[in-house]
Amino acid sequence: MPDVSFTNLVVVAAIAVAAPVLLGFFPAIRLPAVVLEIIAGIVVGPSGLGWVEIDDPIEILALMGLAFLLFLAGLEIDASRLRGRLLRLASLGFLLTIVLGVATGAALDAAGFAESPLLVGIALMATSLGLVVPVLKDAGHADTALGQLVIASSSVADFGAVVLLTLFFSGEDSGAGAKLVLLGGFGLLAVATALGLSRLGRSMRLEGVLVRMQDTTAEIRVRIAVLILVAFVALAEQFGLETILGAFLAGAILNMVDRDAMSTHPHFRIKLEAIGYGFLVPVFFVTTGLRFDLEALLDSPSAIARVPLLLLALLVVRALPAARYRSTIEPRGAVAAGLLQATSLPFLVAAVAIGLELGELTPETGAALVSAGLLSVIVFPVVAVGLLRPGPSATDPPEPQPRAPALTSMEVPVAHQRAAGSNSDS
Repeated sequence: MPDVSFTNLVVVAAIAVAAPVLLGFFPAIRLPAVVLEIIAGIVVGPSGLGWVEIDDPIEILALMGLAFLLFLAGLEIDASRLRGRLLRLASLGFLLTIVLGVATGAALDAAGFAESPLLVGIALMATSLGLVVPVLKDAGHADTALGQLVIASSSVADFGAVVLLTLFFSGEDSGAGAKLVLLGGFGLLAVATALGLSRLGRSMRLEGVLVRMQDTTAEIRVRIAVLILVAFVALAEQFGLETILGAFLAGAILNMVDRDAMSTHPHFRIKLEAIGYGFLVPVFFVTTGLRFDLEALLDSPSAIARVPLLLLALLVVRALPAARYRSTIEPRGAVAAGLLQATSLPFLVAAVAIGLELGELTPETGAALVSAGLLSVIVFPVVAVGLLRPGPSATDPPEPQPRAPALTSMEVPVAHQRAAGSNSDS
């Protein structure tokens, strides 16, 4: 057996358990467990007490956790709700987000607060839908015009940000044009895979076998899902694209072909969430804290100054596009929608990790970006709820839509949501 120590992993696993349990004792505190996981990682890591170092077991599981996080995010992208007026508003809003993101990144670069303006701009473009949906549900707005707009816009932003990050920062030396061709080819392969799996899914004989084996020790549907995830991560790597895109598309494909979930295999998604949120994803977030360079942030006054600037940048890039919602919802609701759309953490963490690996970001800028994301998760949803009136506060949705999706994730562990009394179950 290889000479591998699991001592550091024990501490990481203990933090993954302690964070949601601690919050469970204080259900009135609407703080996502991922925040505590990252903070605890900082405390026990090299920047804090120095009790834990990132070794091979933690490195591998954290990488798998990131892949599973993006996989679950793609799994919750509901293409059926992205249509008509909602799709137009969400798409136009994201186009405005792209313009604002690039402009904001350039402004931060000109002020000396960003080494890679494009990477910083892209990092600011996503919304943590899995952190936002429970807030909307608890406030009674998930099925209102406001909630539908936020959910649709956040879904488009999540997908668009992952694609842009892959296109421009995949780690390969090829130009943007070549990457665009590769991205198109990878997209066609994903479509072909989805069509092929859909055709296989219509086989009654195969469906009978899957139903018979899905709740045995074979756990055949879970194994198929993991195969799709690993295959698309490997294919993305072979295409020279960022592996997080492969993980994200794997989840989206599985969501498209898995249409009879509630009728034939209602526990399938719960099992996948158990693997992700119960095991792999917390390791990724705690490891994010272990990698957090607190010394670089505290030793540099300019780094500390970047945190409020980057928090303001999140508002500019993701909240301003919500001003277009005033034709559909009341002004206070539009402001609340903007604050919810500016809530971002997991994608920021992933973008910072990629930026540090490629040398596009300094540790100071990376720490400032993660700190701004932590503050957005703590502050923006609370202020947004304060602006929303109890119960439905907007007109009916522009179009009849399916029920709101469950957590994506970029996401809060399911255990915390239940402990906190959230109604965000799938």
